Amino acid sequence: MTGDELRADCSRCVGLCCVALPFAASADFAVDKPAGTPCTNLLADFRCGIHSRLRAEGFAGCTVFDCFGAGQRLSQDTFGGRDWRQSPELRQPMFDAFPVMRQLHELLYYLTEALRLPAARPIHDALRAALDETDQLARGGPADLAALDVTAHRDRVNSLLLQASELTRGTRGKNHRGADLIGAKLRGADLRDANLRGAYLIGADLRRADLRQADLIGADLRGANLAGADLTAGLFLTQAQVNAARGDVTTRLPEALTHPAHWS
Repeated sequence: MTGDELRADCSRCVGLCCVALPFAASADFAVDKPAGTPCTNLLADFRCGIHSRLRAEGFAGCTVFDCFGAGQRLSQDTFGGRDWRQSPELRQPMFDAFPVMRQLHELLYYLTEALRLPAARPIHDALRAALDETDQLARGGPADLAALDVTAHRDRVNSLLLQASELTRGTRGKNHRGADLIGAKLRGADLRDANLRGAYLIGADLRRADLRQADLIGADLRGANLAGADLTAGLFLTQAQVNAARGDVTTRLPEALTHPAHWS
């Protein structure tokens, strides 16, 4: 898979994340919105009417969401460029398929990243097979996608991703898998090669922490302070995780990721 295929292109999507998914009034969203109901900020051409000021308007959650390219694939390939407004009969099939396609594309992102790890070469064939299988599932029709047991597929893929991680990290790093590190004081911590899979790092102080080659798949970095932290070669780190955190110009990221505009 290419980077472009796994990067959201809202200009080729029909506003699926703004309609299909629900959100609740919170620090991330200013209002409640049930699934299947268009956000009041969604324009007729499927653009966001407040895109340039989402955070100021109380929609920070929108700025950290990433479909990994699932939106445009579903809009352009699965449904052939048709949209739910002009073809109301497509509403439910499209909205049911979107969360599944999004999970498949997230797995494609992780598998593509795993195939870039030299130390994971012993399982590259298995990773390629899993990538091909996942891509084939994403080529299914709306009914196939809605009926897919995506959780079971994720579990199978995750076992391979864990192997790739362990081959790369070795046994040197600390194990904080799934740990509750909310608000933890980890300033300057040595977390090289650490297992931080699914760790709760909400609001954690990670200033100047060394996170090189740490496994960050599924880690919750909302509000975590990454100023001066080194995340180069961080495993399975996504742009969405970076967008959810706080950082500055001294934060070091993997080459494929960028500093969010809201970072100082």
